[in-house]
Amino acid sequence: MDIKQQLLAWIEQDREEIIQFLSEFVSTPSPNPPGDTTAAAQFILQHIQKHQVPAEVRAAKDWLPNIVGSFEAARPGRHLVLNGHIDVFPAGDSKNWSRDPWSGTIENGKIHGRGVVDMKCGTAASIWTYIYLYRLRERLAGKLALTCVSDEETGGTWGAKWLIETFPTEFAGDCMLNGEPSVPNMVRFGEKGTLRVAFEVNTPGAHAAYTHLSDNAIRVATALIHDLYSLENLEIEQAPEVKRAILNGAAAINAGLGKGASDILNRITVCVGVIQGGIKINIMPGHCRMEVDIRMPVGATHTVLIEHIERILTRYPQAKYFPIWTHSCEPTYSPPDHEMMQILKTTVVGLGLPEPAAAVSLGATDSKHWRQYGVPAYVYGCRPTNMAKADEQVEIKEYLHIVRTHVLAAAAYLEFR
Repeated sequence: MDIKQQLLAWIEQDREEIIQFLSEFVSTPSPNPPGDTTAAAQFILQHIQKHQVPAEVRAAKDWLPNIVGSFEAARPGRHLVLNGHIDVFPAGDSKNWSRDPWSGTIENGKIHGRGVVDMKCGTAASIWTYIYLYRLRERLAGKLALTCVSDEETGGTWGAKWLIETFPTEFAGDCMLNGEPSVPNMVRFGEKGTLRVAFEVNTPGAHAAYTHLSDNAIRVATALIHDLYSLENLEIEQAPEVKRAILNGAAAINAGLGKGASDILNRITVCVGVIQGGIKINIMPGHCRMEVDIRMPVGATHTVLIEHIERILTRYPQAKYFPIWTHSCEPTYSPPDHEMMQILKTTVVGLGLPEPAAAVSLGATDSKHWRQYGVPAYVYGCRPTNMAKADEQVEIKEYLHIVRTHVLAAAAYLEFR
């Protein structure tokens, strides 16, 4: 039996266990904040070790364990790294959910619960890929590493970034494969960057009847917000291969992420996420604080955006800004014609689905850390159904497709030539 047939046979044989694994993974809460992932990490470690595959904990901070492992194949070759994260968004008010958000309920052909899409489905695909390819290590070449990390939702400082910088020979690799939600009709080769900025407006303040004595801090902030949205009109020059890939994949991108998604891949977007100000209805506020999320297309830089922000602030002497660097990152991308991209496309077609388009991600992933280290990184995962909302869910059929794709693509990358 050839490698592909053997792998598909194992996945079919283990179908119920693969489904149950994701259900139990979801039902082991790992919300960030607060960020403590020890229970979910232990669940992963026990599962991998149950299959007699090498894995261990590496952690810079005790409550942020990373489950990792690696093995050498029979012959020299390339080094592939699998990456997924353990931490997930908080569930919010459970009253908004149709089911317990941490139930992992299997119902109506779907698995339900917080984090099943972002990204326990993709992390499960990485885990099963690592388990299955370990069994076939005598028939492969190169090296395979697994990185299940803890703090992706807060930037990855103590997860992916720490692993790459601390253990580069083990976890940098020649290529990285990630299972973040991407929609099965897309392979993501790049992602927009983020610049997160806090603004504070301070004025003397006054009684609401004495508006002649002070500027209203909230009114100043409102005008500032209006000007910050003008950043969306900036023209950004993109690399030709990125521009071409987005143009060629526009239909698939819009079909997967909603009409208009391909348009904002090419431009800056601004989201004012937090506004805090005022004490009482009849007191003119002397303080207002805002937190703003700015998404940057490939080609934009923090330096250029900061220059524009500072230019805007010259009109608002009452305001100051504070970049939140720990949650900001430059845009990144890998070659859209890399071998892994071609392998993923061929694998998906071989599994009976249309060839996926090469795309840039709207959201950020840990792939940025590998790309910033000079390692090509590619993302293929499930559709983002209710990601970051109540009633998050993934179709079992789609989950199994993601598992098959990752397993077969990794094997193809490591097959002896």
